[in-house]
Amino acid sequence: MFKQRHIVITGGSSGLGLALAGRLLDKGARVTLVARQRARLESAQRSLIAARPSAVVEIEALDVTDAAATRSGMDAIAARTEGIDGLINCAGILREGYFETLTDNDFREVMEVNYFGPLNATRAALPHLVASNNNGTSTGAPTAWLINIASVAGLTGVFGYTPYCASKHALVGLTESLYYELAPRGIRVQLACPGEFDSPMVDQLEQGRTPENRAQTLSIPKASVDAIADDIMAGLAQGDFLIVPTRKARLATLGMRLLPSLSRRLMRRTVERVYQGPDDGLQRQIG
Repeated sequence: MFKQRHIVITGGSSGLGLALAGRLLDKGARVTLVARQRARLESAQRSLIAARPSAVVEIEALDVTDAAATRSGMDAIAARTEGIDGLINCAGILREGYFETLTDNDFREVMEVNYFGPLNATRAALPHLVASNNNGTSTGAPTAWLINIASVAGLTGVFGYTPYCASKHALVGLTESLYYELAPRGIRVQLACPGEFDSPMVDQLEQGRTPENRAQTLSIPKASVDAIADDIMAGLAQGDFLIVPTRKARLATLGMRLLPSLSRRLMRRTVERVYQGPDDGLQRQIG
């Protein structure tokens, strides 16, 4: 499925994007890592090649919230690497806190990165994905992929995550719609919704998250980035549209879908047991 295919990964310089890059390389893919900071990209590139001396790893310093720059960057990547066979949208940020303490800018910034970033990258890569599929095999099987990394927070509401949930719900809706639009063109569209896992973003979150957010979010135990990456790779290979990594997260999201009223009552009680509210004067923001 992945051998000699070229996959672009946004947010690929660290965390889940970097973990997925390593697994794709192990399966014979070529990857291009995209992120804003060149120094971090170069460090990631060196670490991947050090473990796999024959690996083909390209990098592109790019801010996916800039639509014009993203188009130019994707075109440049495709020109250097003879096309793009897959795109994994993994870049994301968090802003967590009581709704009253979060600013308009918090909401706009999270939406720019978590929703418009994947939107811009998908628009920019789509002509190359279409070309890849048109140049692919004659078996009818897709040879081009789009994978968006959302979150369990894109399937439900979470205390303290009003900007984050809004952005991830938007990404889920976009991906669901693209599934239908791109299927007739032979492009496989998949959606991954992990729960919380070890990452630099979560490390920052732990410096000042609200107790209500911690209680609700960690009702699904935090997983390792390796466990998340392994389950996503298995879902990609199986062709699942919705991939929810880890068994406990799958059970929790199944309960949300089948018994939404009960799920809400249970989560409300979880929050109420630790509720402090915004009156302590603290403003908790995670970048």
